[in-house]
Amino acid sequence: MKLAFTSPMKPLDHPVPSGDRTLARLLVRAFREAGHTVDVATRFQSWRKSGGRSMQEALKTEALREAEAVAASWRSTGYVPDAFVTYHLYHKAPDWIGPALAREFNCPYIVIEASRAPKQATGDWAFGFAEADKALEAADQVVALHRADATCLRDLVGERLSIIPPFIDTDPFDDAPALAVVPKRIKLLAVGMMRPGAKMRSYEVLAQALERVKATNWELTIVGDGPERADIHDMFCELPAHFVGSVATDAMPAFYSTNDILVWPAVREAFGFVFLEAQAAGRPVVGGDTFGVPDIVAQGVSGLLSAEGDVDAFAANLERLLEDPQLCNQMGQQARAHVQARHSLEAGTQHLDTLLLRAKDHFAFKHQTGKIS
Repeated sequence: MKLAFTSPMKPLDHPVPSGDRTLARLLVRAFREAGHTVDVATRFQSWRKSGGRSMQEALKTEALREAEAVAASWRSTGYVPDAFVTYHLYHKAPDWIGPALAREFNCPYIVIEASRAPKQATGDWAFGFAEADKALEAADQVVALHRADATCLRDLVGERLSIIPPFIDTDPFDDAPALAVVPKRIKLLAVGMMRPGAKMRSYEVLAQALERVKATNWELTIVGDGPERADIHDMFCELPAHFVGSVATDAMPAFYSTNDILVWPAVREAFGFVFLEAQAAGRPVVGGDTFGVPDIVAQGVSGLLSAEGDVDAFAANLERLLEDPQLCNQMGQQARAHVQARHSLEAGTQHLDTLLLRAKDHFAFKHQTGKIS
């Protein structure tokens, strides 16, 4: 199939690394490895940090101008996609381009990773919320990446909703040696950007939990950088913690290989690629039970999760692994098997092929019945 693709939250070539950019690139790769052609229709970014109706209305006008420019280009070359795929839309990043082009070129419209917060139906983001809903109503298939997002989408989307587990390329982590914890010095690893808000809160929870851990047979390596690094350094100054700053993506497998347990509270995180990467390397995780994290970490099998922001529970879970190296090794083995079975690129490719078939079927059905969005 010929797929037109856009990611209004963050373009594929955006210079700032993030989970959004990573997953968008993985989606394109998975589609191509399944034999589909993928053309980036536009790199228009509709995401804005602050809301307001006048700003959003002006943004819609700009987006529709971009849609017409893309349409003109397609008409001049004779290009007609078999489906239009949009990655990640919500009230701060509505999609006006995908629905417009799908209508004009008479093809299915698919949204992968949609999130919906009904509380945004009023206030500064009301216009963006309503416009995101219009795109979801027009979609032939809508994908949530975890059950928490699916809950808020189901009433609007109904039978057009699917859940596709997030996935990664596990190949870079295959060379990680099997975990063999040395009880006298267990190596902990934390990976997270050092920015205000939820990331900062995750570091706070982690530091407070480590202060309450009675075991002393550990040391911590922290990978990450950002505007809050000075304050975060201060949080860990009395702890056996080592900061390495930013690390290139292709260098990360080595960090998972040389450490034993990933520790990350995951405050307000959708799911966290670091949990998938650590498990792919055969490392157990101690994390926060937030949004989609329980969907990618098998509780009690590949890791231990505690309620979001619960410092005492996080410390208790970490202490449990520090006191039981055999359990660490067992969970590490199970973690690798878990990701290979459910969250590999191959698994993602199969899910996406099924998604395309469902979108085609729904598109044909609504045309046959006259129920065209």
